[in-house]
Amino acid sequence: MKATFIIPILALLAGAVAAQLPSIEERTEGLVKHEGYVTFWWDAGAGKLWAEFRPGEQLIYVYSLATGLGSNPVGLDRKQLGGTRLVALRRVGPKLLLVQPNLKFRALSDDAAERNAVTESFAESVLFGFKIEAESGGRVLVDATDFVVRDAQGIARKLKGDGGTWKLDKTRSSTWIDGCKGFPRNTELEALLTFTGEGAGSNVRRVAPTSSAVTLRQRHSFVKLPPDGYRSRAFDPRAPSSGPSFQDYAAPLDGDMEVRWIGRHRLEKTDPSAAVSEAKEPIVYYVDRGVPEPVRSALVEGASWWDEAFEAAGFKDAFRVEVMPEGADPLDVRYNVINWVHRSTRGWSYGSSVSDPRTGEIIKGHVLLGSLRVRQDRLIFEGMTPGQGGCCGASGPPGSGALGFADPKTEPVETALARVRQLSAHEVGHTLGFAHNFAASVNGRASVMDYPAPKVLIREDGSLDLSDAYDVGIGEWDKYSVRYAYTEFGPGVSEEAGLDAIVQEWLTAGMHFASDQDARSLGTAHALAHLWDNGSDPVAELAHALEVRRVAMDRLSESALPKGAPVAALEETVVPVYLHHRYQLEAAAKLIGGYHYTYALRGDGQVPQRPVPAARQRLALEKVLSCLRPEALTLPGKLLDVLPPAPFGGRGARERFPRRTGAIFDPMAVAETAADLALKALLHPQRATRLAMAASLDSGGLGLAEVLNALLLRTWGKAPSQDTYEAGIERVVERRVLDQLMGLASSTGASPTVRAQVTGRLRSLHAELASADQVAETVERSHRLLARDDIRRFLDRPWDQRQPTRSVEAPPGSPIGR
Repeated sequence: MKATFIIPILALLAGAVAAQLPSIEERTEGLVKHEGYVTFWWDAGAGKLWAEFRPGEQLIYVYSLATGLGSNPVGLDRKQLGGTRLVALRRVGPKLLLVQPNLKFRALSDDAAERNAVTESFAESVLFGFKIEAESGGRVLVDATDFVVRDAQGIARKLKGDGGTWKLDKTRSSTWIDGCKGFPRNTELEALLTFTGEGAGSNVRRVAPTSSAVTLRQRHSFVKLPPDGYRSRAFDPRAPSSGPSFQDYAAPLDGDMEVRWIGRHRLEKTDPSAAVSEAKEPIVYYVDRGVPEPVRSALVEGASWWDEAFEAAGFKDAFRVEVMPEGADPLDVRYNVINWVHRSTRGWSYGSSVSDPRTGEIIKGHVLLGSLRVRQDRLIFEGMTPGQGGCCGASGPPGSGALGFADPKTEPVETALARVRQLSAHEVGHTLGFAHNFAASVNGRASVMDYPAPKVLIREDGSLDLSDAYDVGIGEWDKYSVRYAYTEFGPGVSEEAGLDAIVQEWLTAGMHFASDQDARSLGTAHALAHLWDNGSDPVAELAHALEVRRVAMDRLSESALPKGAPVAALEETVVPVYLHHRYQLEAAAKLIGGYHYTYALRGDGQVPQRPVPAARQRLALEKVLSCLRPEALTLPGKLLDVLPPAPFGGRGARERFPRRTGAIFDPMAVAETAADLALKALLHPQRATRLAMAASLDSGGLGLAEVLNALLLRTWGKAPSQDTYEAGIERVVERRVLDQLMGLASSTGASPTVRAQVTGRLRSLHAELASADQVAETVERSHRLLARDDIRRFLDRPWDQRQPTRSVEAPPGSPIGR
């Protein structure tokens, strides 16, 4: 009986507590008020930040970094966006909960009960809980200090990834009121966060003034939901746009539950019936005022190329690029911004966005451009033989960063700026909703969304011509991309039919599209999807790249350095010249065991898949194997004499070749890095498995056995060179072939057939080396005896044990000018 009265009494007490809450006006009396979408007050004496919310409302919550660490490997950059979430403000008794609904599972239905069944079936996420301190007219006041002064970005976790133990030190952290701002459609709240730790990693030690304390500023943005009227557009795998996806549990039983929409900005014509019309609200991007000239103008120019694509989609003057207004905040969601980011070493640039998670509507385009890309390229160009002009250009793969000697009329700075224009257009393209197209080079520079390699020609006199290193303007594929994502179809026109017509148009034109999943890995099978390549024939382009490399290497000398520069700095120029062919080599290798395939839909007329013809694969194999010949791996003797150790106080070794010789330049390790470029691509477990499969499906196809035979014939099966340098290179290559084969034979990623074939070939090689001990004592004899003994140890090893010689890695490759 007593328990019967407990609940009513508790209810009365709760009501009494609620009734005792002061009004917002009373609680904030004397505090500094900041009006905005979320109004807030600053209590300077107590160091508290108070915020006013409206329970029941939904909004977009974004967190980001206002300041950066400055380390590319760690990845905490200035103006870096974090997560974007839809959140609901839910009042539960004395608390206000910040709740993230589960948008992965929905019911597109008018039936509330049907929608509720899905909502209750899957978890939601409560991101934060506030204690309500005051209320007025449906509005509540909360202390937002702990919400703002916390590690929302996962900074401690990223610092730990570099080494050491890290945690947020609240005694050295605070609300950063200068970064807290209110606007009609968004409110920005900022905190200064200090992370303390022990055992900091090398990257943190390199950039932090005190390695045991790292202080950054973090931003929280509350963004008002966009107004109604936006129409989500259907995803098509043949088009380069993607966005939110979810399971629709209200879909018909005979329908597809997966719903996919693309991400795009809201763009509407002032006259929907006109073929070309101005936009109600054009898309405007702003370049960070911190970008110096002439880079700033290059960024504006390159990004502005997109206006031509929007005109192809029926919009006049709908896209423009300007310099950021004085005093504007780059993290303010009202601005699409191209940010300029400094790091201690070269690194990637990024194009990201703030989008409405419900629909895919892009609210803010946000680009991060690393500043050292163009600066490093300029230094490389100017470091090439003074008096002969700039050298090859650009912030493309470092393997193409300094190719030789260009026309004296071609300025190094101008060549680098040409690449900057491309980079600006590329990253802005991501923020417009577009994915990479790594097959665009097949259609002749058809897209800025590819990774372009500089186009280097060889003149009749043997000099290098970079006058057309990079293209100018938007590509044809980019115009199709914008048309698919942004075309506004007039009254009476079916959007589905209109979009399909655009797709059919580019299919008829022979355009190719392949994105990251089919290009980045060495093991990918797509015959056309490559990074940092040129042209439609990877074999021919590899031959050309090797010749460009030869010309550049033959002319490279100490005279490439400015007067007074350390002679050791020449190695930083040798690296990209020597490895100039690395990306075309990967492209050619992907023809081996490769396939031509498309993102075909039933009935669209595309051929879904076919293997690369066997004859073409064999041509590629021959050209890839040619990269293992000593003449492709040696350096000119004149260079070996002018590559001393780094001087006292010199820079680190990140941009130089690895070595096993201490400070002394190691030409054998150099050859090893280049040989591994070919071997790792050729003997990738996925490629090997496809080759083994091909031999089973087509007796005339290129199979794994043929590849292994060709590889071993041109390495272990050759008589040693009489030239001692070349003979040393041959031994390096043979050893890498053996280690790669043992790795493939024990790879859990390879099929049993592959492992069996490779193991069998190792047994044969062991037998062929059996007579090595009968040869007179030489380095060659010792080399072969060790190989023989290592094969035997490998074959007799206990299960899951394998210890080949530790390999060395090539210096950094992508992106150009890190």
